[in-house]
Amino acid sequence: MNMLNLHNSASAPGGVRLACLLALVGGLALGLSGCASTGDAPTALTMKAPADAGLAPTDTGVVAARWWLALGDPRLNALVDQALANQPSLAVAQARVQRAQALAGLTDAVSGPQVGLQVDVARQRYTANGLVPKPVAGSVYDSGTLQVGASWSPDFFGQHAAELAAALGQVKAAQVEASGAAQWLAAQVARSYVGLARLQAQREVSEAALAQRQAMLALTRQRVAAGLDTQVELTQADGALPDTRNQLAQLDEQITLARHQLATLTGQAPGALATLSPTLAGLTLPAVPEQVGADLLGRRPDVVAARWRVEAAQQDVAVARAQFYPNVNLTAFVGLNALGLDNVLQGSSRQMGVAPALRLPLFDGGRLRAQWQGRQAERDVAVAQYNGLVLDAAREAADSLSTLHSLQLQQREQAAALASAERAHELARQRYAAGLGNYLIVLSTESPLLAQRRLAADLQARQLDARIALMKALGGGWSDS
Repeated sequence: MNMLNLHNSASAPGGVRLACLLALVGGLALGLSGCASTGDAPTALTMKAPADAGLAPTDTGVVAARWWLALGDPRLNALVDQALANQPSLAVAQARVQRAQALAGLTDAVSGPQVGLQVDVARQRYTANGLVPKPVAGSVYDSGTLQVGASWSPDFFGQHAAELAAALGQVKAAQVEASGAAQWLAAQVARSYVGLARLQAQREVSEAALAQRQAMLALTRQRVAAGLDTQVELTQADGALPDTRNQLAQLDEQITLARHQLATLTGQAPGALATLSPTLAGLTLPAVPEQVGADLLGRRPDVVAARWRVEAAQQDVAVARAQFYPNVNLTAFVGLNALGLDNVLQGSSRQMGVAPALRLPLFDGGRLRAQWQGRQAERDVAVAQYNGLVLDAAREAADSLSTLHSLQLQQREQAAALASAERAHELARQRYAAGLGNYLIVLSTESPLLAQRRLAADLQARQLDARIALMKALGGGWSDS
């Protein structure tokens, strides 16, 4: 239909003219939908399957949502609960969720019908030399408008639906990441608590070592006075004390820093936990699964969030693809408009109209194609990040299991060595009590015993830490509800 036909159609009834206008816009939308070409699509990356990461087809086993309760320490439980309630980083994660939800709501609102009310009142002098004729020209008039307008952009090619799906994907990713931040925080609190208990155990051993070396120094002085030892032995015994006291000072510093870290993690001032002194004996070693199954990818919040970001990126590709098709917008208005405010509410002041519009880029210098290919590249980035997280998740879980199995073997061997050192020390004490040896031998046999006790504390702390790391690697009891 040419412009002359459109002009002549003005004499037809209003309903017929509107139908013709809408039919024209719809016909143009369909007819021009093939004018723009996207070109050849690049080969997209594919997401890794569980088998690609070496995960077993079976399930891993249930991880409790509050897994730290299995460690059996009420003070630790209270600290984790306090961290989950007060840590500012969790508030940041929740704020990001709310922002994503608001953006999704904005995207959904834009795709729906829009209705607005317009009320205008003006006082104006109209030029005597313009397009407005007399008697208005050259005079001052009041004018008023009372009008309701509506607009709607039909989603013929799925652009609005893809935009909403992409926004919702970002919302889901933010929600999952917020839950993952809580699990990460719980693991950090538990690991810091175990680390503090380890330092306390090492300090107890160092205090015993200091007492032993002080006793050796006193005994050596007696032997030197009796002519049984020389100044060489006395100097050696005296030189061991500063090193032991230095170790105690270092441990005190590390204990203070560990308490500061725990206080910060739980949302408190650094000095709030100055008297906290956990013990390794107060912690229980929870059971661990035998293998890591394919369900790991649905348990890890970081992996699930990455999968949602892949979905959002895929929808962004669909949005960019829809830019090649026509954009149709339907606008209508009805209201009152008049010169002179006393005429605004008269029936003869009514006005109404419809304005369907069509927008289609025909020649854009490759802008839309570059935009589409850029979205495809962003999708590939999201897929590559997801694949990397899948491999990292499988590695972290496998590493934790391997470490635990190794620590179990080390603990058995170390327990045997500790038992041997205790027997040697006890035999030396018995010989001294029977008058068959001197007390210096008793003190000497205490050195390897203290070394084994220090190693036993380290191994126990490492086993606890490895179990906590495994709980974190398995998703920390998070579930995609």
